[in-house]
Amino acid sequence: MSDRPKIPRQESLMMPLVRNPFVHKLDLTVGDKIRIAICTVTLFPIRLILILMFLLIAWLLALVALLGIKDELKEPLSGWRRKLLIPITHLTALGFKSCGYAVVVKGQRSTVARAPLLAIAPHSSFFDAIPFPITLGMPSPVAKTEIGDIPLFRTLVRILQPVFVSRNDPNSRQNTIKEIKRRAQSGGKWPQVIIFPEGTCTNRSCLISFKGGAFYPGVAVQPVVLRYLTVPDTVTWTWEGPGAYKVLWLTLCNLNNKLEVEFLPVYKPSEEEIKDPKLFARNVRAVMAEALNVPVTDHTYEDTRLMLQATKTGLPLSAGLVEFQKIRTKLGVTFDSVGNLLDKYAEIAKSDSDEGIDLEDFARYLDLPVSPALKEMFQLYDRDGTGKIDFREYIIGCSLLTQPANSEETIQLAFQMFDEGDKGYISQQELTQILHNAFGMTDTDVAKLFHNIDQEDSGKITYEQFKSYAEKKPEYAMLFKTYQQMNAVKEATNEQQQQGDKVKAE
Repeated sequence: MSDRPKIPRQESLMMPLVRNPFVHKLDLTVGDKIRIAICTVTLFPIRLILILMFLLIAWLLALVALLGIKDELKEPLSGWRRKLLIPITHLTALGFKSCGYAVVVKGQRSTVARAPLLAIAPHSSFFDAIPFPITLGMPSPVAKTEIGDIPLFRTLVRILQPVFVSRNDPNSRQNTIKEIKRRAQSGGKWPQVIIFPEGTCTNRSCLISFKGGAFYPGVAVQPVVLRYLTVPDTVTWTWEGPGAYKVLWLTLCNLNNKLEVEFLPVYKPSEEEIKDPKLFARNVRAVMAEALNVPVTDHTYEDTRLMLQATKTGLPLSAGLVEFQKIRTKLGVTFDSVGNLLDKYAEIAKSDSDEGIDLEDFARYLDLPVSPALKEMFQLYDRDGTGKIDFREYIIGCSLLTQPANSEETIQLAFQMFDEGDKGYISQQELTQILHNAFGMTDTDVAKLFHNIDQEDSGKITYEQFKSYAEKKPEYAMLFKTYQQMNAVKEATNEQQQQGDKVKAE
């Protein structure tokens, strides 16, 4: 069928050629397991005691520095409070060094006057805080509000005067941007603000999308890249893999751990980048990816939310991995709409397979037999020709095919196709006649579908009932359009053949 609707297959909508950045599989050799067993009863408890001792003393000093301060700090610390930051920094550094870390520094850290912001990537572990006291002199971080709920760390983080951001507060993003901008443009009054622009932890196989917070102020940024050189990789803490306590235990059981921190040249935004923070973020990410020699992808924190939603529906984590940022940019979909599509996708898949929806699943969901029209429509979704529709393909198909097709006009035309005589309703006989001709449905199958639409058991389907059902399953509107186009092509072919036969006869 030459004129069927096609989903654009341009490179911008293709899946990235990288592994899932939110999964970390830790492979331990027999030698690793023997070492861990020995260190668990020898090295691990010593290191843990030292860490707690240094952090506890630092916490007590931070508590003293914050005496009399109840509200969020609006001005930078000064006087004796600021002087207490020096021993707090050293004690925190000793605590991290007790983990067995040797930190190698490359490049030159910029002054706050030249670069008010430090952007660090990749973000892959809670150990990413190690550079704070050892190489960065305790700058002010942009941190999740949840960190403030951890008893010991709440005070240690608060002494750094962080910019707290909440993922649950709709106003938090704008407030965070305003605060970063205020500090960045204070002329060096505030310490440097440090931010992990990816916004969530990955396995360091790529750099995911950078959040715009560090780039909206339009001031110079110094990129900082982290390289963990410990083998095996016990450091990575992401959405699927070793949990926080296991990461801490295994890392403390390593004989030595090595972290490389490289300060890249300060990145000063152009006029175009100042006007377009997203462009600014992409360009800084490109510089950092080149230094790390890793690819970039359009995955975001929203992908992890979809992954967690996928598991709740019985699907594997990877089902929700769709590069949401790219999908949203190209198709204009919202997170809520994609979340609703994930629930529908799970309903079709019935959790029977981790590989996606096949033609039989699709037919079962639509209460239809497999027919040429259904195959034609299925192929529009199946972008890679595997015979399976994954969740990403389903989003694209629903956005580019069924949503435009499921307009008021299309639904009205489909209803009129069934409603002989413009009575204002569809009888079961009328529904049977067309569905039998179009899709080869049996009387039993049509009766089941008719009952699903006719919720009032009135023996007839009104336009409102038809519309309500069509909106729940927009694939029907597209299916009828596909069927009509197939018929149009068939009729055109028959007409050409008849004209050809007529010419031959003459």
